Amino acid sequence: MFTPLRLAIAGLFFWLGGAHAELPPPVAQALRQAGIPDSHVAVVVQDLDAPEPILSHGRTRSLNPASVMKLVTTLAVLDSFGPAHTFKTRVLLDGALKEGLLDGRLILQGGGDPSLTIERFWLLLREIRARGVREIRGDVVLDGGYYHLDPIDPAAFDQAPLRPYNAPPAALLVNFNTVALRLGGNGASVSARFDPPLESPALANQLLPGDGPCNGAREPMALESGKLTLSGRYALACGDQAIALNLLPPDATTAAWFSRLWGELGGTHTGRVVSGAAPEAAKPLLEFDSEPVSQLVRDTNKFSNNVMAKMLLLNLGAARFGAPATWDKGERALRDWLAERDLECGKLVLENGAGLSRIERISASSLAKLLRWATRQPAWFEYAASLPAVGLEGTQKNRLNGSAARGQAWLKSGSLNGVRNLAGYARTPDGRRRVVVFLINHPNAGAGGGAQDALVEWATDTLGSAPENIGKAANKQ
Repeated sequence: MFTPLRLAIAGLFFWLGGAHAELPPPVAQALRQAGIPDSHVAVVVQDLDAPEPILSHGRTRSLNPASVMKLVTTLAVLDSFGPAHTFKTRVLLDGALKEGLLDGRLILQGGGDPSLTIERFWLLLREIRARGVREIRGDVVLDGGYYHLDPIDPAAFDQAPLRPYNAPPAALLVNFNTVALRLGGNGASVSARFDPPLESPALANQLLPGDGPCNGAREPMALESGKLTLSGRYALACGDQAIALNLLPPDATTAAWFSRLWGELGGTHTGRVVSGAAPEAAKPLLEFDSEPVSQLVRDTNKFSNNVMAKMLLLNLGAARFGAPATWDKGERALRDWLAERDLECGKLVLENGAGLSRIERISASSLAKLLRWATRQPAWFEYAASLPAVGLEGTQKNRLNGSAARGQAWLKSGSLNGVRNLAGYARTPDGRRRVVVFLINHPNAGAGGGAQDALVEWATDTLGSAPENIGKAANKQ
């Protein structure tokens, strides 16, 4: 929190140097301590009702936004579809259903639902049971034809293929394409199993029980030649825990969860689970709605869910240019939307709309313009509510705890190696609302959190940053 002396110094600084000339002293000092030159940052702070920023530094620089790019994608989706829109998973039957027995194939046809968690997939399968299907004597067909995507290497981005953020999108995606590795210790040994059970890969558990605190670190593991090997010591203080893994291709993950949940629901199945397309003769059984777009956007931004953001971009492309969805259609749809809303970003570079990219680029001025535009739209409240409150929730839960800025800013952050960014909204004690954007692209960006926290504190303080108080602060020194 700023002291009166620091506020006075900040006010004098702006009174002498002009609001656009430099960064606030606490921010500039934190950048110097982190070894980050101000030539590698971009900052905009602007009141929503003001024609010009109260603070602008490097705002036209084209920088990697990391997950801050999700702000662009989610606003386009919310504005284009509306907050109540849903994406549908269709269930069809290719065969005769009589007295609970399906003599034929059951087809699950994906429609780009990013919210098919285990719980919601269970509800979908329960609906199938409620419609009278008890036993399936034929194949279960997974139809993902709504998307047409080239296969990706999950290790290509950062050589961490098992991490959930590297999960590939798919038109039929269950549980964000993750399975759980469940670990536990009883003092003499460490147990490990997959949930749901998997035929492949094999699991080689070489973990040994260990003393000491549970630091939450991921256990050493390596996936090679169809075997996941666990090694090292497992702190017994961790107790039972589940680690989400992006372990299988999407259809294989869906097949594993189907087998597990269908059996739990009392259903039986004597065929295979295979990938394929629904035949024209198949008869519809039901449509299962996703969560509404307002909730999808909320989950995407509050928890920075990459695969959800990617799917939303693909769905935007399919809605504008027709199925199947492709990356090219998604990018063109987003650019068209920006042009139609007079939000064109001259230095915009897109890859997947999630920010999990080395090539995506945007300027701070473009982000600020988009954030200000959003406040004048019907979906503004849903959009603002999708951003995590600083110090309270989501990816911002542990930020600025104990500061007066806690709960007074709603920000989307984004980090990669050499990138640390934030953008969103702030509120001052007198009710002033403003846009805040701070982008850092530099090898020392990881040390830039202190500078960004200082800016958030500055932006949420009435005396230090309100234009009419700049001179007053100086005169009080």
